[in-house]
Amino acid sequence: MAKKKSSASARVSPSKIRADEARFLMNTYRRPPAVFTHGRGCRLYDSQGRAYLDFLGGIAVNALGHAHPRLVRVIRREAARAVHISNLFHNPYQAPLARKLVAWSGLDRVFFTNSGTEAIEGALKLARAYAHRNAANGAAPKTRILALENSFHGRTFGAVSITFPPKYREPFAPLVPGVEFVRFNDIADLESKFDGSVCAFVLETIQGEGGVFPVSQAFWQCARSLATQHDAALIADEIQCGLGRTGRHFAYQKFDSLPDVVTVAKPLAGGLPLGAVIANENFASAFSPGMHGTTFGGGPLICATALEFLTVIEQEKLLANIRARSAELLAGLEQLASRFDFIREIRGEGLLLGVDLSIDGAPFVEEALRRGLLINCTHEHILRLLPPFIICSKDVAEFLRKFEAVLASASKGSQSSGKPVPQQTKTHTQPVALAATR
Repeated sequence: MAKKKSSASARVSPSKIRADEARFLMNTYRRPPAVFTHGRGCRLYDSQGRAYLDFLGGIAVNALGHAHPRLVRVIRREAARAVHISNLFHNPYQAPLARKLVAWSGLDRVFFTNSGTEAIEGALKLARAYAHRNAANGAAPKTRILALENSFHGRTFGAVSITFPPKYREPFAPLVPGVEFVRFNDIADLESKFDGSVCAFVLETIQGEGGVFPVSQAFWQCARSLATQHDAALIADEIQCGLGRTGRHFAYQKFDSLPDVVTVAKPLAGGLPLGAVIANENFASAFSPGMHGTTFGGGPLICATALEFLTVIEQEKLLANIRARSAELLAGLEQLASRFDFIREIRGEGLLLGVDLSIDGAPFVEEALRRGLLINCTHEHILRLLPPFIICSKDVAEFLRKFEAVLASASKGSQSSGKPVPQQTKTHTQPVALAATR
């Protein structure tokens, strides 16, 4: 009888995986050589069994870490029942999940999608449908869409049309017409561009990919007032900053007024692909059967998992944990900023933090990987931290130790490399010491 191969010998080698990727995948990603095979809690493990403290969280997706036992249990249960039914029929989990999202958000109705970029597409269609319905009833037609400079909303045509950096838009031009960008937190610029021809203003409550920049209270209130005045949709993109990331259910809940439409995705189903458009009754009523739909969005397995994700946040009081761990992180980062003069600013809220450097950030990401720490860099010089909601004080202390070593080691090579230093980022936040209490 043939001897059963061990799991180690049965694995495909990392070099074989990388060779096949280079040969068969489209050239869209630059990846480091590590091949990750599994995770547990706040740690990922590569094919050699090495552990990495994960402060990237699948880019804000793995909010309960890896292989959370309650999510695993639900996925196993539902996979043995029905993975997909289609939206032609009811399933047991869409309505309870929608009910909870409505309760969390303060809005009224939900449409489920497969991703964040699809949620943005749905929100744009909803705003246009609302405007067209009103125009049919005698209102002035309106089709213009405003978005913010430095924004990132996704990769599909509508989403990339309202994404500001040219590198995302120009290769695919011409894009959706009627989009204009507003300077970040610039009330005068917003007032000059927001008129009766605007059907929607889309903004990230905290710009994530753009460098972790929070929208100001005054700017939000101005946007809310103008959207109400012109009967346009105020759309909050909370795909990265929502669903608990800031220590609130939604980042916009630090303000006194609600958006009309909210988009969410990333952590919603704990790592499975699910997004949602949440809207108030006024705008939600612009959709009628047949106007919009999805084949996969909101299936039973994925909605059951998302419902469990939200329930875990509630039952394990993770919002309080997020606020507490954020305070510890900010205090530690402030101490590091006093020692390393190339740290220009620390921004963010909850467990969405950005460390703005005066030197190139890529060497720091590479050095962190070598030291068993996962972070990433956006805008070439802003280190972004997106740890899972379940981190404890011990994880924060380990991160700060490793990050200090990364700063000390990588800065030597980076400062002597001769690479041009990026210009000072225009900031719009309070000092780091107050960041956790905004």
